[in-house]
Amino acid sequence: MQLRDFDDHDWPAVWPIIHEVITAADTFPYDPAMSPDQARAVWIERPPGRTTVAADTGGGVLGTAKMGPNRAGPGAHIATASFMVAASARGQGVGTLLCRDALAWARSEGYAGMQFNAVAASNQAAVALYERLGFTVLGTVPGAFQHPTLGRVGLHLMYQSFE
Repeated sequence: MQLRDFDDHDWPAVWPIIHEVITAADTFPYDPAMSPDQARAVWIERPPGRTTVAADTGGGVLGTAKMGPNRAGPGAHIATASFMVAASARGQGVGTLLCRDALAWARSEGYAGMQFNAVAASNQAAVALYERLGFTVLGTVPGAFQHPTLGRVGLHLMYQSFE
């Protein structure tokens, strides 16, 4: 598996992953009816941010990440990131690779830490991965995420300091 920066020719392989994740509506608070153009505008980061893809040895895209400042201005010293992995590639280390790369990138860019604003509490695989990589749940907004089968579940705010 290789990780590389997103290139425009990757979009036809990235969009199906995003579409699969947002229409499942069980992990991301994105509108499931989002069009490809709307998704592209949200997912593809402009500098100082970055978008990446994880690809198999044949070049097939298995997952994608976006990262950049969590907020502008006085909050720009804290990074954020989001990750999406194709259902067929889950459990193979793709999310770990993407998250480790985002953390390394944020450190190399001089960020003081990384914050995840809205991790569905029901997404136990992601929460466990983030905790394994050094994140802490700072708090949970009860019932802030409408899960399609579990009903309203909490959204975690997660953070890792680099200082």
